[in-house]
Amino acid sequence: MTTASDERAHTNADAAGRDTQSPLRGVTALFSGPAGRNLGLVIALLLLCVVGLITAGDRFVSFDNMMTILRLAAVYGVVSVGMTFVITGGGIDLSVGAIVALSSVWASTIATQTLAEDTHWIVMVTTALLVGAACGLVNGTLIAYGRMAPFIVTLAMLAGARGLAEIIAQKRTQVVTVSEFVDVIGGEVLGIPVLVLIFAVVAVAGWILLNRTTFGRRTLAVGGNPEAARLAGINVKRHTTLLYVLVGVACGLAAVMLLARTTAGTSTHGMLLELDAIAAVVIGGTLLSGGRGTIVGTVFGVLIFTTLTNVFTLNNLDTSTQAVAKGAIIVVAVLLQQRVAARNGSPP
Repeated sequence: MTTASDERAHTNADAAGRDTQSPLRGVTALFSGPAGRNLGLVIALLLLCVVGLITAGDRFVSFDNMMTILRLAAVYGVVSVGMTFVITGGGIDLSVGAIVALSSVWASTIATQTLAEDTHWIVMVTTALLVGAACGLVNGTLIAYGRMAPFIVTLAMLAGARGLAEIIAQKRTQVVTVSEFVDVIGGEVLGIPVLVLIFAVVAVAGWILLNRTTFGRRTLAVGGNPEAARLAGINVKRHTTLLYVLVGVACGLAAVMLLARTTAGTSTHGMLLELDAIAAVVIGGTLLSGGRGTIVGTVFGVLIFTTLTNVFTLNNLDTSTQAVAKGAIIVVAVLLQQRVAARNGSPP
């Protein structure tokens, strides 16, 4: 038989348990929110910098090395911003690397460069952007209106675009001869590389587009529940197509940046770029299932992976070890996403 004193004892024990768990719950709630996720990414980036400082010393913290990290981050960071929109909208794009290669090859053909020399170097930029947009339009149309799986369509584009790039370039490297193009896009402004400035502008524009416009709200709605978005009056098919065109344009811009950095267009540009972009987006906190995206997180994800690669390079570690480390980071990030989603009662 339960006495009044026993009930009081149970009540006090429950209260003590709640008090013990409340700080832990508070910490968990903090890191499961947008600010907490970004804080976690900042901590991870700082830890990587500490590792770089310990293992590589002054070579890591030098200004030239910091600029090297940012230059590397800029190219695939632009693609990652575009990928953020596609994944937030419930899709995936495995063809971004091949689209970058095709855009770089098409923009550096003799015909394109001759036209650029006769008129203006902006012709090369326009060509790359149009090629990227066209590839994205094909992907988006087949996915949205052809009702084909994004994985299959973009996988086919990966093979097709890379093959077309090889045919156009005849498996040779096309040297960029338009010096003004290289000087402007590959140059510096007040000591800061133009490539880094382009990445910064794209990141800011992407943040505004996703968080402060109707397009961004529709992207979140389409990724969260396409049928509900359709019933709410959103043209889901058209919006999905636009998302793939957007990432295609991002690939075209990345191709322009690669042309300026390497002074060459080749069908081998962008190899495995899709994996790096998807990894950065996932690490940043964008849900693979769609419905939630963060440009700030993507930028941090790009910086984390680029810094990781730089630390490995400075310590003369092979690319195989880098690949294993990146794979482990991706798995941990997805597991954390699933755990947080399950705690919040939403699908992973």
